[in-house]
Order: sequence, then C-alpha cells, then structure tokens
Amino acid sequence: MLQRHTCKNGLRIVLEGIPTVRSVTIGIWIRAGSRNETKENNGISHFLEHMFFKGTDKKNAKEIAEAFDAIGGQINAFTSKEYTCYYVKVLDTHKEFAVDLLADMFFHSKFDPEEIEKEKNVVLEEIKMSEDTPDDIVHDLLAEASYGDHPLGYPILGIDNTLKSFTAEDLHQYKEKHYRPDNIVISVAGNVDKTFITHVESLFDQFTETNQTSSIDKSIFIPKQLTRKKETEQAHLCIGYPGLPVDASNIFSLVVINNVLGGSMSSRLFQEIREQRGLAYSVFSYHSSFIDDGLLTIYAGTGKEYLSVLQETIHQTITSLIQDGLTDKELKNSKEQLKGNLVLGLESTNSRMSRNGKNELLLGRHRSIDELIAEIDEVNMESANQLIQQIFNQDYSSALISP
Repeated sequence: MLQRHTCKNGLRIVLEGIPTVRSVTIGIWIRAGSRNETKENNGISHFLEHMFFKGTDKKNAKEIAEAFDAIGGQINAFTSKEYTCYYVKVLDTHKEFAVDLLADMFFHSKFDPEEIEKEKNVVLEEIKMSEDTPDDIVHDLLAEASYGDHPLGYPILGIDNTLKSFTAEDLHQYKEKHYRPDNIVISVAGNVDKTFITHVESLFDQFTETNQTSSIDKSIFIPKQLTRKKETEQAHLCIGYPGLPVDASNIFSLVVINNVLGGSMSSRLFQEIREQRGLAYSVFSYHSSFIDDGLLTIYAGTGKEYLSVLQETIHQTITSLIQDGLTDKELKNSKEQLKGNLVLGLESTNSRMSRNGKNELLLGRHRSIDELIAEIDEVNMESANQLIQQIFNQDYSSALISP
C-alpha cells in the first residue's frame, strides 16, 4: 500500500511497502533539470549531480563509494530535461545507513574547487563519448530542431564553454534556488513499513528557509530541419512531431498509437523498414512527455545511399496511418501489450520507486495498476484516429547526422 506524507517544510515522502522482497530502493527526486537552465549555465543540473558524489564534510569520494560497496548496495543518479534523481538500492537491513549517507551527500557535499576542476574533465570526456555515438546525439539535435533557443532544446550534458565556467559559488546558488523542499520528493519502495517515514523526515527537515522561487518558460514547438556532417558509417535520422504533456487526458491513446507506429517489433515502421526492406538495423519511435508539452520521435539509422529511400518509407508509413488509421487487430494487440509491459515493468523495487517518485513530483497523484489498465482499455478507435489526425497533420522537425 502506498503511504504519502508531507513534511512541515513542504517536502513530500511516498513509501510503498513490498513485504515479499528483501531490498529497498530510495530515491531523491528534484524538479530541476536542463529545462531550468539558461544558455550561460547549460549543463549545471547534470554537473551538480556529479559533484554530489565527490565528497562531504564526513567522507571523501572514495569513502562514499567504499561505504556502498561494503553493504552490497548500488548508488547512482541521472539528470533529465525536467528533473534529477539520486537513488540507492540496498538490502532491507541497510536502509537506514543508505538514507543517512544519501542525506549527507545531499546536504553536506563540499564542492571542493580542486574536485570541481577534476570533474569538469570527467564530464568533458562524457560529452566526447556522446559525440562518438551519433545515434545518441541525433536526439539532442532533434530537441534543438524542435525547440530552438528554449531550454527544452538544450543538451542535458551542456557544452564545453559553459561547463568550464562553473564555480563552487555557481553550484551553491543553483542548488539553493532549485533544491527546495517544495521541489523535492523522497520515494521509497521495498521491504519497509511506514515507520521509516519518520526516520526520513528527521534527516530532511534541515532545510533553511529560502525566498527563492523558480519558473519555467512555456515551450513552443518550432519545427526546423537541422543537419550535421560527421564521419560516420551510417546516416542517423530523427523526425519529431508535437506530442502531449504528461497530464494529458488522452495520453494512453498516444501511447497506443506510438506502439503501433514504432514502439515494438510488430510495429509498422519495424516491419516495413527492417523486416520487409532491410533498410535499417535500428528503427523505432517513442514519446517524451513534459510538464506542458510532448515530442513524438521517430529514429532510424541506415547507409547514406539508402537515406532517401528510408525517408520516403517513413513518410509513406505516416501517410498510411493518417489515411487509414489503426486496424482493429493493431488496436487490440497494442492495448494488451501495453498492459503486459505495465505489469511486468513493476516487478522490481527500482521501478516502483521511480513510478511513485515521478507521479508525485510531476502529477501530484497516483493511480493503481487496475486504474491504469482501465484507462488503457478505454482507448478506442475513435479516440486514437482523432489523435492521429491532430498530431501527424502538423509540420514536423527533423535532425540528420550523416557522412
């Protein structure tokens, strides 16, 4: 059963006890990501995430790593467009130790100038590694093509020039502005009961009062076509259509549509481009939901000589979808597949923690598995085909990285 608790300082805790497992996953979710940045500090959300692991007043970076290794725990973090998450998975017997260390990292990271300079090099290497993965950075290029100078178009990792400029003062100021209790959710899932909430609250009640506020600019989809030349073996193509925000009432209709288009091995794009024509090894589509917007992305990689055929095939597939809509078989199979994925995807404490944390942070509400399955079942031919017309009759953005 899911327990929800709001602390006196506004921080929220969600806890789901799962007595049939022996692990506990704990995540700190902050509503701050690259969307909260400016051109001048692009990449600071991700860099701050890195610096949380570089030492506190009590432990240096090596001692933090050794502490989690000593209990067989797993600790990690990630940054997205709209949020950052720090999380740990441990045996249930080590849950207090794990959350104590997480809180120490959260509140008492030193941001030592020497460590900052070393970590800048680490992130610069991460950016270079990403640049060597064209099927990865083409999605960043699509974000730029879709949103231009809006922060949703910024790369999460940042760029060389902004990264090199960061100081300890920059990190402290950014943290003070965005890492506020009203912007944070602690999500816990596993073999734990509601008494653990008291322990978590005792650790995270040390926020000092702040008058800082943060806001985001409304995103505007401005479709452009961007191309980068790069010495690659393949041409990497992304096409983007405006999607739906995270709280849209018809979000499951779009999930069904995406599944039929390119979200599975039986999807139209996979069957036509890979199975029938052999044009690509990797071809798929996915939908990204933001607070006030969304982006449906189609990706495929192929030899440069087949690029025009690939583009034509994608557009033919979309035209057919617009003209003919879904078939009864596609609608039925897609809904059943989504229900299966939903249930199977919640088999671990990691996935439960993530689901609850994101729901509380972005939506402020939680729906049971049965309620979600009922919403999937409610998707019908009329709602799906109406949404197809709404989305795919608009202009699209595109990004191409090719030799």
